[in-house]
Amino acid sequence: MSDTPPLSDPVSSIHNLGPASEAAFARAGIHSAAALRAMGADSAYLALMRSGAAPHFIGYYALVMGLQGRPWNDCKGAEKIALRRRFDALKVAAEATGAGGLPGALVRELDLIGVIDRR
Repeated sequence: MSDTPPLSDPVSSIHNLGPASEAAFARAGIHSAAALRAMGADSAYLALMRSGAAPHFIGYYALVMGLQGRPWNDCKGAEKIALRRRFDALKVAAEATGAGGLPGALVRELDLIGVIDRR
């Protein structure tokens, strides 16, 4: 028997991810655990933010830990500090192009006047 999960495994089959994460990743165009694993945590989380999801550090490191089969609260010390740096860099990258591929500054301004649909 293979250790490789089938392509149809839902995102919520990944440790630490539930139905809300599954729905958020689906809005970002990621519809299976296999697709998320193939992208890796950083690319997947960047796609999530670019789809309009607000960045949350705990959500990011829960994803990283989940892809390693570890509980979300297993992230501590130097590892957590390194992940925080990666997360901050991803937020900067997401700001460069926001929701719908628009420049991040434009997305913020459209959000201020109520034009952007905040999920």
